[in-house]
Amino acid sequence: MNSIPDGGRAGNEERIHRAHYSPPWANTSFIGVAGSSGSGKTSLAYAIIEELNLPWVVILSMDSYYKRLSPEQLAAAFRNEYDLDAPEALDFDCLVENMRDIKAGQKTEIPVYSFEKHARLERTTTIYSPHVLILEGIFALHDEQVLDMLDVKIFAEADADLCLSRRLVRDVRERGRDLEGCIKQWFSFVKPNFHRYVEPQRNVADIIVPRGVENKVAISMVSDRIHKTLKQKSRSHQLELKRLGEISEDAPLSSNVTILQQTNQVRGINTIIMDPEGDREDFIFYFDRLVVLLVEKACEAGLHFSACKVQTPVPNETYNGLSFDGEVSAVVILRGGSCLETGLKRVIPDCRTGRLLIQTSPHTGEPELHFFSLSPDISEHKCVFVLDPQMSSGGSALMAVRVLLDHGVREDRVVFVTYMAGKMGLKRLMGVFPEIKVVVCRIVGDLETRWVEQRYLGC
Repeated sequence: MNSIPDGGRAGNEERIHRAHYSPPWANTSFIGVAGSSGSGKTSLAYAIIEELNLPWVVILSMDSYYKRLSPEQLAAAFRNEYDLDAPEALDFDCLVENMRDIKAGQKTEIPVYSFEKHARLERTTTIYSPHVLILEGIFALHDEQVLDMLDVKIFAEADADLCLSRRLVRDVRERGRDLEGCIKQWFSFVKPNFHRYVEPQRNVADIIVPRGVENKVAISMVSDRIHKTLKQKSRSHQLELKRLGEISEDAPLSSNVTILQQTNQVRGINTIIMDPEGDREDFIFYFDRLVVLLVEKACEAGLHFSACKVQTPVPNETYNGLSFDGEVSAVVILRGGSCLETGLKRVIPDCRTGRLLIQTSPHTGEPELHFFSLSPDISEHKCVFVLDPQMSSGGSALMAVRVLLDHGVREDRVVFVTYMAGKMGLKRLMGVFPEIKVVVCRIVGDLETRWVEQRYLGC
């Protein structure tokens, strides 16, 4: 009812001025780890993760990208007569597409492959918002398109006898193979393909790592390089937030921002809430009452309705009314957003809710996405409320809306609900996402850090 019709969105997109914003996880750092089968690539990747000591590192195995086999090829694979150790066995097009999505900060679906069945499974694995991705596989440094995206190229080197023994143990224990078939594969495909395809990748590697996880010097070098890259990205993100503030400083407040009407009731409730000597029970009761008003106003701004006729208890009497058109859901920004849920449930009792955990780093002041849980069909919802009691610099709000858009939610279907917002943060948010709607009770001056953080910093 209040959003832009589908047919008119393209034209409006061209007329709306948008400020550029890239989330912290955009331009993901890629590390490629190649080497012979059994050379310890996976163990090396985990050693790098342990050395990095970061929560946003993902390992992507090239084993997920084996192509689907025809019935004839499948039968040959079960006889250990199909070459699965040649580049032609891998779907590089799918791999490159997934890596490009991750590099752009988008959500992507990774195939799941079963070695026991020699087939891709129907389910997929979702990867979203890693700061560092480690691609490991025997051909991680083979494809030119993949090489162009890698920031660090590593080749794991190991003795051939050690590689054979590791492969035999792994395939028999984990993949349900027999010893005779494993040896047949090794001498028919693995060993000749190593000399033909795998070994030449040493020439394009930045670092050649002999002895795998025992090579602490090489692992430390990789870790130091990635840490320097991430620090530079963090500084760039902070400068971008500062630039957004400078751009929007003199801009008028968007018409999509709705401020709760300051009636005597609202002013009275705010007086009770802001009184530091007030009772805890009064604070909770009146804050919930205020949240109900905010959510009701958000419903006016974002909900869609369709005509509906119902039969009343009076015989032959019908009522021409309205019913919800499409599903409405909410996303709570943890932890503060949880305090808005009671009021939300009083207005929309059956509202489905998702979760985002976004916290500001005490070292850089940069918002960080630690956790998210969203409805699988959230892209189909007609209205999505984002609940956060305070919007200060706008960094967390920008990140939250970006996450929703990356999961398919249309911008004009997002309604940000907050009790208090800083004027600068609000202008930043609307400058980047001008089609969203914001419902707020109080707008205050520059509020670059939340009062909770100030209190802790003062301890």
